[in-house]
Amino acid sequence: MLTQAVMTYLAVRRATGFALRCESFQLKSFAAFSEAREKRYVSSDIAIEWAGLARSVSQRARRLGTVIRFARYLRAEDEHHEVPPAIFGVEKPPRPTPYILTPEQISQLIDAASRSGYRTLRRATYSALFSLLACTGLRVSEAIRLHFDDITSDGLAIRNTKFRKSRLVPLHETAQAGLERYLQRRRPYAPFDDHVFVSSRGNPLRLVDVDKAFRAAVKQIGLPHGVGRKRPTPHSLRHAFTVRALQTCPDGRDAITQHMLALSTYLGHSKVAHNLLPFTLVPIRNSRNSHEKS
Repeated sequence: MLTQAVMTYLAVRRATGFALRCESFQLKSFAAFSEAREKRYVSSDIAIEWAGLARSVSQRARRLGTVIRFARYLRAEDEHHEVPPAIFGVEKPPRPTPYILTPEQISQLIDAASRSGYRTLRRATYSALFSLLACTGLRVSEAIRLHFDDITSDGLAIRNTKFRKSRLVPLHETAQAGLERYLQRRRPYAPFDDHVFVSSRGNPLRLVDVDKAFRAAVKQIGLPHGVGRKRPTPHSLRHAFTVRALQTCPDGRDAITQHMLALSTYLGHSKVAHNLLPFTLVPIRNSRNSHEKS
């Protein structure tokens, strides 16, 4: 019974745009665990026992949180299902304080990337990638999945990204020119692969590759890079773009509403409120002070 309920639950949530890859594995495991104990309904005791099999407290909290959401869904129609208490604490740690890069720091990062590593395609790849992230606000995962046919005369076609959304990201003519210069160097390295960004070995970039190259550039220009500190990450380029976009927001309720809606669409956010979530501590209007404080 629970296994079938899991499949129905996953189908409903996926229809609304959620991928639920990890949650799918966890819920199927929980259903099998419960049914092995002849449980037809969600039981708090069994859920806590199953979640407690994880090694760390944070993993236990995530596993139990997945069951809690599932149980709430089922209990709406059948009160035999119990909603377990969140005894392992919150599922997600608080968001780290964002490091808002200044335009000068972004230029230094791009320059450092263009001089890091061997004199191969690597330098051109990461300087072009960091430039594109800074001027478009793309997620790193979106940029490294770009293919040749995603570059159109109207901009970049970002296909089936987070929440299964697709969108068109316009490019300034200088960004178009810079991307084309990179492609002229890149094409001979991997003629049979149509990913825009590739490594010097001709393979598509991985998130771990980008993070490693970014950390090397950060260290080279002297920005904070220690674990547990407020420090820049590749996602900081998206943060910086969003802050700059928010700083250009015009006055007036209607104008602000239109600006925020356009920015949310441009960034591929599921909610307009997400435009502001990482920047609650950043003074939006005073750009110079906000950069100095970062």
